[in-house]
Amino acid sequence: MMKMYTALTIAGSDSSGGAGIQADLKTMTAHGVYGMSALTALTAQLDAVFTDIPPDAVKIGMVADAALIRVIAEKLDEYGAKNVVVDPVMVATSGARLISEDAVAALVELLLPRATVITPNIPEAEVLADMAITDRTAMTAAAARIYECTHSAVLMKGGHSIDDANDLLVDRAGARYFEGRRIGTANTHGTGCTLSSAIASNLARGMALDRAVERAKAYISGALAAGLDLGASSGPLAHGFDLKSEFIEGEHRA
Repeated sequence: MMKMYTALTIAGSDSSGGAGIQADLKTMTAHGVYGMSALTALTAQLDAVFTDIPPDAVKIGMVADAALIRVIAEKLDEYGAKNVVVDPVMVATSGARLISEDAVAALVELLLPRATVITPNIPEAEVLADMAITDRTAMTAAAARIYECTHSAVLMKGGHSIDDANDLLVDRAGARYFEGRRIGTANTHGTGCTLSSAIASNLARGMALDRAVERAKAYISGALAAGLDLGASSGPLAHGFDLKSEFIEGEHRA
């Protein structure tokens, strides 16, 4: 009888298939992890998943409503959720706020302290740390401030013109950088969702946090370098770039 590691994503839907729950499930599949999701009718979905197939990890993406955040926090406690990865989706690449101030407050108070690791990008970290981030020194200070407030590990994603593709991890062991490979492509839609889901998948498989981050970054590099070209603007990553099967062999479009 075949057994699989399991992971649950609690996030929003992206109809393009490149980010949100769709990217999460593809990423989990690519990591050999059985992916599950909760999107609407949240309480019933969470109860159904946790009582039927308890997840080895939980990834939480954009939750725009304070009431839903409270429900998620309660259910994480009720079921003793482990390996919780929170991608605090709050700010669009354009700088526009994506969730209300009430939701941000609930996120900071209820979800971030329950996380194993938080994965903010630079604009999100600026909101959480309440400071500008313009270089490595500021990245380290901001990540340390967030860690001190939440007592959850913080993986601050580089990019956004700061420190290229290198990410900073801060936890009780201190601060260390994970070097990334800059890939020359405009098709980066869903990169943050994919990274956090890859980390959750690796934690579900029993990896230590540093190894989980290292492997997740390698996966992101491969998914970007595969050069998938879909859509009219910033397209999605090739989540299945490393999948090998007689059923998909030669099925890519020319």
